[in-house]
Amino acid sequence: MTTASEIRLASRPEGWPTLANFSIVDTELPVPGEGELLVRNLVFSLDPYMRGRMNDAKSYVAPYEVGKVMDGGAMGEVVESNSDSFQPGDMVLHFKGWRSHGIVPAGQAARVDPEAAPLTTYLGVLGMPGLTAYAGLVRVAEFKEGDTVFVSGAAGAVGSVVGQLARLKGAKRVIGSAGSEAKVKHLIDDLGFDAAFNYKDGPVAAQLAEAAPDGIDVYFDNVGGEHLEAAIAAANLNGRIAICGMISQYNAAEPPPGPRNLIRMIQQRLTMRGFLVGDHNDLQPRFLAEVAPLVKEGKLRYEETIVDGLANAPQAFLDLLAGGNTGKMLVRL
Repeated sequence: MTTASEIRLASRPEGWPTLANFSIVDTELPVPGEGELLVRNLVFSLDPYMRGRMNDAKSYVAPYEVGKVMDGGAMGEVVESNSDSFQPGDMVLHFKGWRSHGIVPAGQAARVDPEAAPLTTYLGVLGMPGLTAYAGLVRVAEFKEGDTVFVSGAAGAVGSVVGQLARLKGAKRVIGSAGSEAKVKHLIDDLGFDAAFNYKDGPVAAQLAEAAPDGIDVYFDNVGGEHLEAAIAAANLNGRIAICGMISQYNAAEPPPGPRNLIRMIQQRLTMRGFLVGDHNDLQPRFLAEVAPLVKEGKLRYEETIVDGLANAPQAFLDLLAGGNTGKMLVRL
């Protein structure tokens, strides 16, 4: 038997989560059964979508259960294997995050090459967030060379890749919003955005109009709310809006009002489409073939905010929801 530590959902939050909604528990893991692996986690991912899973609400993924361990993307080392497909020492990507060790069915683990890229990138720029950015920009928003692109939450794991990909693919202008002056500077100086603004400095619509005097063709939405209304106002004829997330609403106790200017959807012949990355897994080979070389050559930069220690994961998650990360938020064990 292996002793593991794990983070459990202690209670469902009302509005903003607090540390009281989490508990850390030591538990005994069974010996891996036929076709199973015992994996020691090295690093796991914290993602905004996890906030929705803390609610008892029907959605595209089952909610976390109160009193049960949470889960999410993780990278770990195989300690024991009851599968011919894996050997002890293999590095695997799997979904048993929020814990020190996990029993993982072999069919739910993917071996990765630690020599090809840093292990953390498989949870970030070369993993789910990177594919989200790629699919959302290329397929959902139907990006074309010469488009002006606006990205909200642009300093996050997804938004930062969206903006850089748009620039590398020949966007006329790339604009980002973020929540601090340091992040705005990062977007322009490090990631090559043409313009960026701090949404806390004033009305988003006014700041976007100044940054995009000729309007926008693509809006990649990670925030919702005021940002979405501003993007609709700035959208050019036949503009496209890809709805990836709406973090501004995740902790709302009551549903906020929707954009007040939806009539522009008609006037400007706009297209607005929500998407989930899981619907676009067929793009994975194309995404890796295109993006991995850009990362290796330093043409596409990525940032990581790494917090050490399983016990610090709940606070790191609260920080993520409050915008306390630049790039991918990870917990290292």
